[in-house]
Amino acid sequence: MGWASSKSAERAADFTLVEVLVALTIVSVAMLAALRAVGSLTQNSQELRLRTFAQWTAENRLAQMRIQAEWPNVGSIRYECVQGNVELTCREEVFQTPNPSFRRVEMSVLDPIDGRRLARLVGFATNLP
Repeated sequence: MGWASSKSAERAADFTLVEVLVALTIVSVAMLAALRAVGSLTQNSQELRLRTFAQWTAENRLAQMRIQAEWPNVGSIRYECVQGNVELTCREEVFQTPNPSFRRVEMSVLDPIDGRRLARLVGFATNLP
């Protein structure tokens, strides 16, 4: 009787090949889901960093205009701008307003790779004595 019970105890502790394959499949599906989540977080983090730098670039340019009391010419210019070692493309559009002492300035910061707009900021330049 002792021999039969020890054999059944050994049998209960063993796993069949099918059970091992099912367990490996479940673990691999869980790991793939985890890798996708990490990849998504990484991509979102890079996008947020890029948009933050773009917003800072636009804010810095409008602040520079105010501090230096620049009176920009009406029209549009496009130039390369760098923020935090990230190369961006800036588009500065200046429009006349009904008040001749004010000009509306629209700053757009674009991704140089695909041209999509990352940030847009509108401000005003003044020509007051």
